[in-house]
Amino acid sequence: MNDILPEMSATWRYVEGVVQEVIESYGYREIRLPILEYTEVFSRALGDVTDIVEKEMYTFRDRNDESLTMRPEATAGMVRAGITNGLFHNQRQKLWTLGPMFRYEKPQKGRYRQFHQFDVEAMGYAGPDIDAELMMMCARMWEKLGLERLRLEINTLGSLESRARYRKELVSYFSAVKSQLDEDSIRRLGKNPLRILDSKNPEMQEIVAAAPVMVDYLDETSAAHFEALRANLDTAGISYEVNPRLVRGLDYYNLTVFEWITDALGSQGTVCAGGRYDGLVEKLGGRPTAAIGWAMGVERLVSLYESCGGKAGNASSDVYVVAVGDEALRKGMLVSETLRRRMPSIRVELNLGGGSFKSQLKRADRSGASLAVILGEDEVARGEAGLKPLRTSEEQSSVALDDLAERLAERLRQ
Repeated sequence: MNDILPEMSATWRYVEGVVQEVIESYGYREIRLPILEYTEVFSRALGDVTDIVEKEMYTFRDRNDESLTMRPEATAGMVRAGITNGLFHNQRQKLWTLGPMFRYEKPQKGRYRQFHQFDVEAMGYAGPDIDAELMMMCARMWEKLGLERLRLEINTLGSLESRARYRKELVSYFSAVKSQLDEDSIRRLGKNPLRILDSKNPEMQEIVAAAPVMVDYLDETSAAHFEALRANLDTAGISYEVNPRLVRGLDYYNLTVFEWITDALGSQGTVCAGGRYDGLVEKLGGRPTAAIGWAMGVERLVSLYESCGGKAGNASSDVYVVAVGDEALRKGMLVSETLRRRMPSIRVELNLGGGSFKSQLKRADRSGASLAVILGEDEVARGEAGLKPLRTSEEQSSVALDDLAERLAERLRQ
């Protein structure tokens, strides 16, 4: 398990805030989904022969003997929520969510059994324009976060009809070399041969590289969709590579699939990935609804942000209030609340639990604050406070309590 300690949480909050700001600037609205879903939501949506369903889901039976699963991804749950709440009836939706997902995988850097994902979905949009805009949205995030060493790979899986023709060719090709396939590929050959293209087995790569490619089996409509997507990306100035082996790991994809990949994080190179799933809403019991979306792992995004020189967020206090004596503490509570009300963006920490003047100053220094407000019986009697810089050699000065907020604001701007 992976704890996110306060020093890291500040960076996470900054990165998440930038991503959320960009997402909502494109007109997307937040939806909050349950962690637990009925298992069939994922088994029907993701496909029975995917690694997630076969090997990675945390599934159990409750006291009513119903099978529940801790969500391994968010798209299926978002579609279920849309169907349950009538969100797709004669209307289009742009939705996003953020939260923990769960997969039983081998823990390694950037890949944990509990991980966090942004999930962005557009339902009711059939054209390649929304496909391109979702990739442009990501490019804007990279720019705002100062990220580098990212490349975009795209592919098309075609329509259901063109996939059926392609599937037939793949079965024929892989059947001819069946003796060279690994156990997983042999099992997938009869159920979903496209998943063989997603094999991570090094011994399979030469065989996969020689397999037929989807683009040679596209129907006219699928080819036109892909060409329009490429034209939109070209117009927007978004660089990309066409990767004919990119199929993604889930069965619900059709037409456009894409991944944003980095070489800065070792083997965990995929930062954001997604694609079209025009048949999923109907598959889960809704009306036919065109849809596309992407998912982005926050752990990897934060790691990439740091590797590109991104600064850690500030988890420290700005002002520490030292209050020596009972009367000074009561005054300090009022002063602290006044400062928080008048300066809501400033972190104000009041010393609690008593302590001598010397011990409180040590706490003030450890808090990371740049200024200490000092209250003792004499200061309270005069209606003043001491203002002591903690990160410079400047001398302590006195300031009237009525002027304290203004003086602090001036000092913190310096």
